[in-house]
Amino acid sequence: MKIKNAQFGEMEFNEDQIIKFDGGLAGFEEHKRFLLVQLDLILFHWLVSIDEPELVFPLVPISTLIENYPTEINTNPFGIVTFNSDPTKITVNLRAPLYINTEKNIGYQRILDKYKTNYPLFVKTDEI
Repeated sequence: MKIKNAQFGEMEFNEDQIIKFDGGLAGFEEHKRFLLVQLDLILFHWLVSIDEPELVFPLVPISTLIENYPTEINTNPFGIVTFNSDPTKITVNLRAPLYINTEKNIGYQRILDKYKTNYPLFVKTDEI
């Protein structure tokens, strides 16, 4: 199977690589089949819709940001990233994480009210 988008060009994949979100994603409930793309050892992952390949969500593994973030059995929590030209304004949505089980290729989204929707991914440090 193949899909093509502007960001990654043509991508070839097998049926067993498709991650199914039975409930869709908040605001995108009709999109239920995605590819999880990671390029080499880059921090970001990309969730690409199979049915609308130009719909791409940048993700970051929340475990790289926060210790003791709520986990669920056999899944990895990911936060959707909002990019900005100013790196100090790039944020991660920790309130609505995507939990992905890469063994069974299933995912779902949870709402965790105690977390922020705009957690800063990078912080500005004073120059030395």
